[in-house]
Amino acid sequence: MPLHKYPPVIWKSLKLKEGIYARLPAHFLKSLNDKEIPTPVHWRPHGLKYRLNPKRGQRERVQDVPILPYFPAEANEGLWGGEGWISGYRYANNDKLSNRVKEVWKPQLFTRQLYSELLDKTFSIDVTMRTLDLIDAAYGFDFYILKTPQRDLRSKLGMDLKRAMLIRLATKHQNLYPNDPAKREHIYNKYKAFEIPLDEAEWVGLSLEEAAEKQRLLEKKNPTPVFNIAVDELIKKIIAQKLEEPAVIEKKS
Repeated sequence: MPLHKYPPVIWKSLKLKEGIYARLPAHFLKSLNDKEIPTPVHWRPHGLKYRLNPKRGQRERVQDVPILPYFPAEANEGLWGGEGWISGYRYANNDKLSNRVKEVWKPQLFTRQLYSELLDKTFSIDVTMRTLDLIDAAYGFDFYILKTPQRDLRSKLGMDLKRAMLIRLATKHQNLYPNDPAKREHIYNKYKAFEIPLDEAEWVGLSLEEAAEKQRLLEKKNPTPVFNIAVDELIKKIIAQKLEEPAVIEKKS
């Protein structure tokens, strides 16, 4: 059985060091290396390394074991607020003496109309009650999208909305509320704290494959016809030849 030169676990990191992936912008590559833990949703961390046992009064070690949810494909089409599918076991008929059966708990979804001030558009999105609570806590839909990092949004739709909002902020396009310049200026000032350069905003939330395709299009050059190249070279040779010829001065009789 053939052995790989490098273990599969580091294949992705090696891929980023060569070819078109190595030429991706530094700020995009940095976003891929986000190692921070997502905000706990399905579990509550103790925040302590040790605690006293309430029965024995002895000091014992406490371990935070996070519950990692599974995010299906449909999670990318909505805003679940960090909630996902949780798999586990339960007792049949709630009887602890019975056998355990496998169970999957799924969040309850609601379709809601959410309006974006920056995009001036209403979106019909599947959300959870936690998402609605987070939107209220952030004082609005746009603030929730802009404030929440990718590791907590866990949604392709959410990151696409964030990219569109950031591009709108970077360009300050006049198409936003064209008949109300005062309102347009108010909206841009309201979210000014989230403004980043356009060349960074265009990369926010792209998948690795999308980023590679974007980089490929940026590097793509239209091929020059061979005829044009030959003509340019001929013109350069003629000009060089004329410059090398000695000047002839005619004497007037």
